[in-house]
Amino acid sequence: MTSRRRHRTTGPERYVLRLFVTGMSPRSSRAIANARSLCEQHLPGGYDLDIVDLYQDPARARSEEIIAAPTLVRRRPLPLRRLVGDLSDTPRVLRSLGLPPRRSTA
Repeated sequence: MTSRRRHRTTGPERYVLRLFVTGMSPRSSRAIANARSLCEQHLPGGYDLDIVDLYQDPARARSEEIIAAPTLVRRRPLPLRRLVGDLSDTPRVLRSLGLPPRRSTA
């Protein structure tokens, strides 16, 4: 399974993310749902998200230097960053990706 979501934006802060998972295990499913949710909430219209199933494409693990799954890789903007886990700790994920926390509109 490899899927891609493209959301266009004109700003310079285009995020290119790749999520490596192993099949549709509960942990992989959570990581996919969390990645999509984070992107929609914090990068609306400004991201590309590739989801790569390492069972379907095991060579990608070696070529991308992936040693654990799920792993989210921020390819753009540079520098490249990697985050291992199911992405359920939103503040940690945002910090790791270099994104500011979403401000409440109360």
